Amino acid sequence: MRKCIGGVMTAALWASIVQAESINTLGGSQAIQLASAGVAISIRPVLRPSAKEYLVSTEGNARFQAWLGAFRERASEQGISASTLDRSLAGLTYDKNVIRRDRNQAEFSKPIWEYLDSAVSDTRIRNGRAGLDRHRDALTRIEAKYGIEKEVVAAIWGLETSFGTFRGSDQTIRSLATLAFDARRAQFFETQLIAALQIIQAGDVSPRNMMGSWAGAMGHTQFMPTSFLDHAVDFDGDGRRDIWSDDPTDALASAAAYLARHGWTKGQPWGVEVTLPKGFDYSTARRDHTLMPSQWAARGVVAANGAPVSDHGQAAILLPAGGQGVALMIFDNFNVIERYNGADAYVIGIGYLSDRLAGRGSFQTEWPRGDRVLSFTEKKELQSRLTEAGFDTQGVDGRTGPNTVKAVRAYQLAQGFLPDGYASLNLLEALR
Repeated sequence: MRKCIGGVMTAALWASIVQAESINTLGGSQAIQLASAGVAISIRPVLRPSAKEYLVSTEGNARFQAWLGAFRERASEQGISASTLDRSLAGLTYDKNVIRRDRNQAEFSKPIWEYLDSAVSDTRIRNGRAGLDRHRDALTRIEAKYGIEKEVVAAIWGLETSFGTFRGSDQTIRSLATLAFDARRAQFFETQLIAALQIIQAGDVSPRNMMGSWAGAMGHTQFMPTSFLDHAVDFDGDGRRDIWSDDPTDALASAAAYLARHGWTKGQPWGVEVTLPKGFDYSTARRDHTLMPSQWAARGVVAANGAPVSDHGQAAILLPAGGQGVALMIFDNFNVIERYNGADAYVIGIGYLSDRLAGRGSFQTEWPRGDRVLSFTEKKELQSRLTEAGFDTQGVDGRTGPNTVKAVRAYQLAQGFLPDGYASLNLLEALR
């Protein structure tokens, strides 16, 4: 939602904004009304800066302080001590920039090839290999204990914070308190705030040193507080689970512990680039259709170098750019990385970067770089048009999940198109 409020502002909308003190503190139905109308949560073109700053710094912050008082009582009931609350919440103020970032989500997303150009750039590979060399002893011991290849752990480190160089400079408690006060995802962020206070109370970090992203992800490997409580480890034995310091050892071990807890299989690839034979049945290229690689080979699906893929386990065929781009045979380890971040592009980025750090080559198939991905609005239009045409997407949310892919594939089959399930601009134009 990058658009700003433009044109003529109605009296009713202006009144609701003024009544809320600041658009950054709108709650409930007002925020929902604005968001659903496609209006960005920014009134800079309308309010003079001095008026906006006054509203945020006085009435808006007063409401935040009142919320903090009530939150202290709830936190105390959940076992957070008065001393922890005092040192963590003292002087805390509302951070309007956190809400601005939360609302300022890009309408257009990058196509996967542009994402990988950055995520697995030559510079990142070079920096990753330097990081592997610098921390090889710790990573070797982490691999021995948790069974996670050092290159995979390093790849997570690389994508999350560029090997520790961008760990975030926001105060985690302030960010989480601001987001918990905000109406959009209040319960989720209050849970994270309680977890952050539990971490401080346990002595792992001080409030001052608990830093991270604006959304509360912390340290070298960007753990949310609840994930930290569940998976962080004190690998260096200093008595603290420290994922924030310049020494990344605890953070790297914690990421490995996370993957191990979710079922990582050492020696199994996350995925292998494959070539598909002429006449391939694209309806079988879906996450819920798995075969052993030898069974796929019997259908003509082999590695990009022409050799059969070894039987590492059950595998599915994934087409991240449809039938015109790279085809991947993905294994259970793909699903494990997905537990860290559910976006396919992220999982492929981790896997691909880990392969390059391990000395394996780049993808052999060219991406369809002339295409562009659909915007959020266009994805919603695609879902609406598919449903109206009799191919129900089970909702219109702007996300191409399994139901939308299934509907796309059914429409493609009905029209005689390549049934790769890919939501392309050409497909939307055909529906139009």
